[in-house]
Amino acid sequence: MRPTDSHEISQLNELKIDVGALTFTAYYVLSGQTIMCEHMPIYGGYAGGLEETTICNVASTLNAFVMAQANYVLDGPVHVRWGITTARETLAVAGHCAMAINANTELMLANQYYTMAGPCTVMCLLETAAQAITDTASGRELLSGVAAAKGVATNMNTPMEARFMAEAARAAAGEDTDKINGILDKLVTMYESDYKTAPAGKPFEECYDLVTLTPTDEYIKVYEEAAQILADLGLPFGK
Repeated sequence: MRPTDSHEISQLNELKIDVGALTFTAYYVLSGQTIMCEHMPIYGGYAGGLEETTICNVASTLNAFVMAQANYVLDGPVHVRWGITTARETLAVAGHCAMAINANTELMLANQYYTMAGPCTVMCLLETAAQAITDTASGRELLSGVAAAKGVATNMNTPMEARFMAEAARAAAGEDTDKINGILDKLVTMYESDYKTAPAGKPFEECYDLVTLTPTDEYIKVYEEAAQILADLGLPFGK
């Protein structure tokens, strides 16, 4: 591996770590590796509600830099009921945490993406956009996604979700916070009532030509539809 490649350490819920992770930490520190410490505080779990989970998230982030001597932290507040990071509540936790950390430190933050819907669906892309907009507006430096279909189904992710994540983040960069909050409120409303009936989507081999490794015409149309929705909401998508 290259010296710049990240080595991961994971905290446990909530504000815990095991001996194995500490052993890895000691090795990574002594050998001068780049360390990424990951945690996913659970909204509605041990920590409690939105405010409590946000406080826990901030504490877990600070703990990662102190205990694991991390170079950067990979966050990911997750909803106890839905198992996703794109719910309204988990976006609020992630956004408030990042803004608090960025207002008081120079620490580098990342976030990971777990959507309810699967690839080649408008819902998946809208979920992705909501989190990318939140992360960008709250000052996160790195985005890690996308684990579509909650990250639990085989072959259910493609580069198109990551591209949409990047374009949504680019569009949100520099926008006024009040404007972003208004866009997010409307955007999340578009999908949050569909969690129980979220489209499963399609596996990679049905989203891409396996010879040319290019997206299908169907997925391109889905992508363009989702992009138009963001543009209609006032986000300068694709500009």
